[in-house]
Amino acid sequence: MKYVVLLGDGMADHPMRELGGRTPLQAAFTPNMDQLASSGIRGTLTTIPKGYDAGSDVANMSILGYDPREFFSGRAPLEAASMGLDLAPDEVAYRCNLVTLRFSRERAGAVMEDYSAGHITTDEAHALIDVLDKKIVRKGVKFHPGISYRHLMVWSAGEVDAKCTPPHDIIGKDISAYLPKGTGGEFLNSIMRDSMDTLQKHPVNRQRVSEGKNPANSIWLWGQGRKPSFRPFKEKYNIEGSVVSAVDLMKGLGICAGLASIDVPGATGYLDTNYEGKAQYALESLKRRDFVYIHVEAPDEAGHMGNHNDKIKAIEDFDALVVGPVVRGLKAFGDHRVLLLPDHATPIELRTHTDEPVPFVLYDSTSPRRTEGDVTYDENIAREKGIYEFPDGYKLMDFFIMKQIS
Repeated sequence: MKYVVLLGDGMADHPMRELGGRTPLQAAFTPNMDQLASSGIRGTLTTIPKGYDAGSDVANMSILGYDPREFFSGRAPLEAASMGLDLAPDEVAYRCNLVTLRFSRERAGAVMEDYSAGHITTDEAHALIDVLDKKIVRKGVKFHPGISYRHLMVWSAGEVDAKCTPPHDIIGKDISAYLPKGTGGEFLNSIMRDSMDTLQKHPVNRQRVSEGKNPANSIWLWGQGRKPSFRPFKEKYNIEGSVVSAVDLMKGLGICAGLASIDVPGATGYLDTNYEGKAQYALESLKRRDFVYIHVEAPDEAGHMGNHNDKIKAIEDFDALVVGPVVRGLKAFGDHRVLLLPDHATPIELRTHTDEPVPFVLYDSTSPRRTEGDVTYDENIAREKGIYEFPDGYKLMDFFIMKQIS
């Protein structure tokens, strides 16, 4: 039996007036996801336990079969694992976004204009992170370059309890109420302030401004934590697997669980990602392993940008270029199961994540279901009678792999 998870990050949404009361998922043309919905088990799961922020870290940990209440220690340590950083017990990793702040006159205040600095290129970002690592001299602090706007700061013997806010949650808001607070907060604020002076003068940003692009004129620190300890996925389910993603968070989560991380050329975590390559590399990995987790970030990015047309396009590309080819390719492997779902909703109107239950479809090639009438994969699954419900989202993976389905 082969097992495939098809995950469109942030794919779920709320009804929109601009779409005639439909969600982007309902407005999109998704024949492949609809076909899975018509022949599989439909249900909902809660990926965010009560009291936790609605982050992709917590949500994907749940979907992978790990209870965040037991295993979650922060987002940044997962990304550190993806980057090959083996954190020491006293080291704290912080997510370090390159962001665009819009300053008031005389720089008396600032608004979070763009959490991604215009989705700055990786080459540009590396030049900026390199100069920060040289110029911001603090005992025990080291910057590590990642992809696009996503980077890390590691603080030896650092504080882990500061209250930090994800930058994508405060787009268009004055940052003063959301700066790091509590233990270690002033230290983090001083580093962020120093980054502004260094970055604003850098040739990369001067060039970006001249081209009409958002400059990366500050860093934003958040998502901190220490090295996590996971029970290996193979030990839990007696199968070996892999993860296909462009995002360090998801790669790191897989690595911490003992899954192989598959790098796909041209995978960006954005709307221009190599969808076809993700499908191809995932199918190739199934020749050596029995499980693959395919993560596509683009719908979530469009949600954060508040662009419903881009989100519809991202969902349609996911359906046509990932879901369709993978489902067709699985036929060559014999018996298989497919789990289709988002990790959370990223409503266009809010431009951030929410913790509501999300719809899933579980298809088993050995026992396909026949549903009369038109069936679509979208948020209306939650309104159906007789669906499967997983209020503890981490239990869905047990059901997906270990339960007899008929």
